[in-house]
Amino acid sequence: MRYWINELWRLGYMLFGLGALGLLFGELGGNLAAGLGWGLAAGLGLYVFLHLRHVRLLYVWLLRHPREEPPPGTGVWGDLFDRLYTYQKAQSQLQQRLRDILRRIQDSCEAMRDSVVMLDPHGDLEWWNSAASQMLGLKPDHDRGQPVTNLIRDPRFIDYFNGRDYREPLLMPSPIHDNRTLQFHITLFGDDERLLMVRDVTRLHQLEMMRRDFVANVSHELRTPLTVLAGYLETYADHADQLPARWQRGFNQMQSQTTRMQNLVEDLLLLSRLEIDSPDDDRGTLDVAALLTSIIEDARGLSGGRQTLELQVGEPRRLLGNAQELRSAVSNLVFNAVRYTPEGSTIILRWKPWHDGAAVEVEDNGEGFDPVHIPRLTERFYRIDKGRSAATGGTGLGLAIVKHVLLRHDARLDIVSRPGKGARFRCVFPASRLVAASAS
Repeated sequence: MRYWINELWRLGYMLFGLGALGLLFGELGGNLAAGLGWGLAAGLGLYVFLHLRHVRLLYVWLLRHPREEPPPGTGVWGDLFDRLYTYQKAQSQLQQRLRDILRRIQDSCEAMRDSVVMLDPHGDLEWWNSAASQMLGLKPDHDRGQPVTNLIRDPRFIDYFNGRDYREPLLMPSPIHDNRTLQFHITLFGDDERLLMVRDVTRLHQLEMMRRDFVANVSHELRTPLTVLAGYLETYADHADQLPARWQRGFNQMQSQTTRMQNLVEDLLLLSRLEIDSPDDDRGTLDVAALLTSIIEDARGLSGGRQTLELQVGEPRRLLGNAQELRSAVSNLVFNAVRYTPEGSTIILRWKPWHDGAAVEVEDNGEGFDPVHIPRLTERFYRIDKGRSAATGGTGLGLAIVKHVLLRHDARLDIVSRPGKGARFRCVFPASRLVAASAS
């Protein structure tokens, strides 16, 4: 406000001085009014001229010498020049800091062994580090601005990119090195932009393959001696009454542990097959209601009347998949419920609609368990209660088998449980896996 008051005083001084000068000339010429008018007009003209001059100085400074000190100014213009220069200097320092931060980010990305690729909202390449050039064969001179799906043309990557479900990474061979295995992970950020991270997991993949081969080979090697041992034990069981009484307990334990080992070997072989075989092997249209009816009858036999088992079918559609694998997965869930729920509990097996897909649910009102265990339940050999699992003869591989079967059927496993509130295991299948009963 002070500058505007000073500016008004400055205008007043000009009008007063030039007006007085005009009166003087008017008195000499014998026309005071004309002299006063010309004096005031000259004062206003001088005032406008000074402002136009400062405007020109401002324009020349901003256009030609923006980084130099501002031109000298008087009045409000001098203060305006100083404020603009201070603001410009602060902005220049801020931009320099941002440039330094960006440079450090780029340098850190360049130092990474993993590939980093930035994509715009259209999926076009904006920037990538040198590791991406080596892993993916990207060329800065030719590929910038190109759609990433034009450069990585594997159908698995295109489906992963367009599916926009980036919760899990994609594992596939390198597009330029057949002997390398890469892990692709996309993250959405900003205005529908994407950050593509690519990691070379060749060594981990080889170790995983060695582990699978080892487990499969050992399981196959164990199957034969266990079969022989179980056969002799079964033969000796026919003459168990001829054995000394003190041998009976040891003989029964040998039979129990042999059976347990056979179950473990069979589960290990099944897991190995699920990991190696193609997901679409023996794919057909399944009558889920008939499948669940057969499973629940087996479960009633296992229960022996200790629990109440119910079957609820509210979904008419059928399922595309492998009948043997799905039977194994659902049976594991139902038999676990029979084994681990107390006598008098109710176990419900459902086939029902779920959003645009469908779900198989196994729900019980048993003891339940702490939700802290849920993230690890599908790990191999993970047990909530090791003593109870050993007593029921479980192998610790049931839920791992369920997880792999569902992955092969584009499905997922949702688990909900609370201590004393029972548990619910839900296998959710997408609409792409369902067909109408009439169509089948």
